Amino acid sequence: MKKIGIIGTGLIGGSFALALKQTGKYRIFVRDNNPEHLNQAIAMGLADGELRERICSELDGVILAVPVNVLPDIAEEFLNKTKEHTWIFDTGSIKSNLARRLKNHPARKRFVLSHPIAGTEYSGPKAAVPGLFQGKINIICNPGETDKKMLDKVVKLHEELGMTNYFLQADEHDKHIAYVSHLSHVSSFILGKTVMDVEENEQNIFLMAGSGFASTVRLAKSSPETWTPIFLHNKEALLKVLKAYIDNLNIFVDLLEKDREEEIKNLLANINKIGKIIDGIK
Repeated sequence: MKKIGIIGTGLIGGSFALALKQTGKYRIFVRDNNPEHLNQAIAMGLADGELRERICSELDGVILAVPVNVLPDIAEEFLNKTKEHTWIFDTGSIKSNLARRLKNHPARKRFVLSHPIAGTEYSGPKAAVPGLFQGKINIICNPGETDKKMLDKVVKLHEELGMTNYFLQADEHDKHIAYVSHLSHVSSFILGKTVMDVEENEQNIFLMAGSGFASTVRLAKSSPETWTPIFLHNKEALLKVLKAYIDNLNIFVDLLEKDREEEIKNLLANINKIGKIIDGIK
């Protein structure tokens, strides 16, 4: 059986551990700087044991599922301590900073910049989901910087878990992900704050909150430890997107203030077209 090390036992790391264990082809060893999470992962059967130094030289592969602010240091650590046959990939949602950090590393060819587009708003080992990656997309960035044999192994592993791989350059990935993921999380957090500010004076406001509010604010339950560094490390792209978002909010405010009924209706009708785009992707 192949030996895989997983660094970080949260939602993504835990779900990778669970999915790989279910294939019956892998032994999983985990590391987490949170002892409670580490013990939970092992007790739940997500892993065969803790990843200790002596095991590192035996690993066939390493999956890094840690916050983006600590990811470059941990990537270099495992490139330095694993052998030439060991592939390594990350699961972070920002790629440019990691790509720059690893560009001149002597073992760069063994690393794959990877981002599985999958997840929930929950965190920790108990959030691990069977089949989380089934039918989902995985983005691999700067594939030309990785050895083809290593790249093929990582591509096949994701396919084994039911994912489809797409390839982008890191800067392009970060720009696009700011629109379709990072902006959504900011919007959800700030919507939650706006309503909670009102709730201080109107205790019954949440009694009127239906499924629409719940689905819109769902992402506000996401981990601050995960998302704060994501926002900061993709600041340039995110600020550009937020300014465009604010401009559109101001356009809507202006139409509402002036009672422009037909213009509002036409605006909403044009936006409705996004439903067909999303449905076509699924």
